[in-house]
Amino acid sequence: MNEIAKNHHANIAWQAVMDQIRSEMARRGVHAAQTVVLVPYAQLIKEARDAWKLGADVAHFVPRFETTQNWTSSFSGLAAVPDDLRLDSAFDLLTAASLLLRAGLSVQDLQGNVMAQRVMEAAWSLAKVAAAIHPDKRMAWGQRLSNELTNGMDAPVVALEVAVGQIALAWAANSSYATDSLFGAHPGLLVVLEGFLSEPLANALRSAAGDRGVSIALLDATGLAAKSSHVGQEMSGAVAVHALQDTEDEAQAAAACVLNHLRNGRSPVALVANDRLLTRRVRALLGESGIRIRDETGWKLSTTRAAAALMSLLRACRWDASCDAVLDWLKNAPAYAPGMVAQAEVAWRKAGMREWRAASAGLPQSATGSLELVEQANLVRATLVQSRSLADWLDGLRLALHATGQWTGLASDPAGKAVLKTLRLTEIGEAAESFANFPLRMSASDFTAWVSQTLEGESFKPAHPDMEQVVILPLSQLLGRAVPAVVMPGCDEASLPVVAEPPGQWSVPQRELLGLPSREALADATRRAWHYALQSPKIDLLWRTSEAGERVMASPLLQLLQLQGCLDRAADPRALRELSMHPSTMPAPGAAALPVLRLSSSGYEDLRRCPYRFFALRQLRLQESDELDVDPGKRDFGNWLHGLLKLFHEALKESPSQDASVRETMINQAADQALRALGLTGAEFLPFAASWPRMRSGYLQWLGTHEAQGTTYTDGEIWKEARFGALTLVGKIDRLDQLQDGTAVVMDYKTEARTATTLRVKPDSQDTQLAFYAALMSHDTLDAAYVNLGEKEPTKTYGQPDIVALRDQLIDGIRDDVTRINQGARLAAMGEGKACDFCAARGLCRKDMWTLL
Repeated sequence: MNEIAKNHHANIAWQAVMDQIRSEMARRGVHAAQTVVLVPYAQLIKEARDAWKLGADVAHFVPRFETTQNWTSSFSGLAAVPDDLRLDSAFDLLTAASLLLRAGLSVQDLQGNVMAQRVMEAAWSLAKVAAAIHPDKRMAWGQRLSNELTNGMDAPVVALEVAVGQIALAWAANSSYATDSLFGAHPGLLVVLEGFLSEPLANALRSAAGDRGVSIALLDATGLAAKSSHVGQEMSGAVAVHALQDTEDEAQAAAACVLNHLRNGRSPVALVANDRLLTRRVRALLGESGIRIRDETGWKLSTTRAAAALMSLLRACRWDASCDAVLDWLKNAPAYAPGMVAQAEVAWRKAGMREWRAASAGLPQSATGSLELVEQANLVRATLVQSRSLADWLDGLRLALHATGQWTGLASDPAGKAVLKTLRLTEIGEAAESFANFPLRMSASDFTAWVSQTLEGESFKPAHPDMEQVVILPLSQLLGRAVPAVVMPGCDEASLPVVAEPPGQWSVPQRELLGLPSREALADATRRAWHYALQSPKIDLLWRTSEAGERVMASPLLQLLQLQGCLDRAADPRALRELSMHPSTMPAPGAAALPVLRLSSSGYEDLRRCPYRFFALRQLRLQESDELDVDPGKRDFGNWLHGLLKLFHEALKESPSQDASVRETMINQAADQALRALGLTGAEFLPFAASWPRMRSGYLQWLGTHEAQGTTYTDGEIWKEARFGALTLVGKIDRLDQLQDGTAVVMDYKTEARTATTLRVKPDSQDTQLAFYAALMSHDTLDAAYVNLGEKEPTKTYGQPDIVALRDQLIDGIRDDVTRINQGARLAAMGEGKACDFCAARGLCRKDMWTLL
């Protein structure tokens, strides 16, 4: 043992404790083999055994160093009664729902009603207290407290809380616990080592042992309790305080502190988990450096990748599953070829399929691969829809996991094994045997909610490596650990408060009545754990000054040290790296190898706004993948408007009518038909539907005036192509009308502000949309106009003068531009203003990098 470890306050305390134990054994004449020592937590068992062996009289016999849970394993277990509180969310959630039903409270389902979850959490908070009551006296204890618990709580507004509390108390008081066998144990000497917060069961066993029981406060053995209350005198090691900017900054600094300690030979380093999300980020950073980490806290099983993969299957089996949900599952299921899934995803995104029910209906028959994938997925989905018992649900889930190839991945992953074990899926028939007492039928949503809450209630702890370099632990479990260095991130007011909110729904008087730790006791335990940590030879305290744009204060415990002038801020622990500069320049690729053969109006607009944008999006065809399950936006509104106007005018063309009410009925029918064609519901489209009556009235009034001038509707949404040598111009014209003299009128609908449309038709305008559409027409005589369908103002026409001349100029310009591109002209990233603000290619041109130089 090195000098630092030998003189560590924890080792000094252990020797004092071992001397007391030997003294108590000698006073009673008890042999070591007859002595049981209960430690506060399991990790101290090895520490205690090692400390005993360091004594002057190393004996062949060592006392039994145990926790109450470990000691229980030495006795034959009691068979669990169906309604017993098991501290296993898989069973307790179902039992809580059953108790609520028997109490006459309506529980429609586990997903829509959180009462079962609340009852389970309340019962769990009472479990330690109830387990400390002798089994023969536990029921009477519960009946006595039940009467006192509801005194003065007759108001209807608290009826639900009262019911939850009474059911939880009755459940805890009428349950048997695995530790009940300890009340029949009779060791020659029972020693209880007390931590920062006393354990009810250990104290109860010590009291039952009478003169054969003794308590020793491990903290008192360090001498800390006898020191002055002046905090500055309680620090025996080197304390460094780091104030960081945000969460990521704090995580990086914490990882750097750990690495610095390891480089200086201080191993293992204790990483205190005040903030679990922050600690997981630090763990990930250390993992990148290959550090061996022992995580004694773990994280929720529901947050593991294995749990997410399993839940993706259940979400995909919902009757109203979205395409996004099914795609998420298909990408996690090895049984489906990734290439086929990717191809189907492109087809669904192109078709805008939001709901899985429409996935096959919206695909062409030529998309055989996608249609085959839909059939394969639906075969699995069909097995997990019908109501059945929980055991049958789990058997069906097991078969589905095998069919989709997900079982192999789960069974080969430590977290996956924990998921399968928690849900009782490891062995065939295990689910039926485990849940035989829960035969009630569950719907698909009930089962999904049960699985989700079960995984949420369990923790996953990865396997411990040999010769760990870092130990992740709670602050309270530093007690008795001889670590040469401590790194404590999360020393802010939220993650390390002096007075933490006690768990459970219980009020202050109720906590006192039930024997739960009071707020004051919890605060005292936190302060003592904090002061104990400050005795470490080296300790780094880190906190962030801001989070999500909000100011964050340091923990009051840390503020007290700073106010007393005990601490100064340490330098940034991260090492600065000197990087050589490689200035970026504006990209200007040549694309002669990608000749422009087809060009649309929007493509030409991209070329005019930024040549590089045209290169990336049109020639390389790098397109963003649209989201499937999003709220309808302005683009959906435009598509709906174009579709309904085409349907309306086609219907009006077949059945002409000048009657205003008939026209209004026809346009309303067209609006509903267009909405269904887009796969949208009225509820989703409500924000836009609110403005439709005014727009409809304005358009019908404009149409009457437009027709009175002798103009007639010819066609709408017409796809046109025009060849100019090797180049083909393509596009869809919103509308074609015809004047009395036979002149064709190219029209384009706009829902923008009137000022924007006015600028489009000015003589010096750079707008080319109508001129481009005119280029798709072979007419020598042609008119063109924008039709602005205002949401607040009446519909109005904006004619484009000299459209033929503009068309000819545009064609000449396009030919010249395309010729230069095909000859290798440079396509520079010359975009400015709005062209760059909303550009999908901005991440490729990296304008933000070279414009700052």
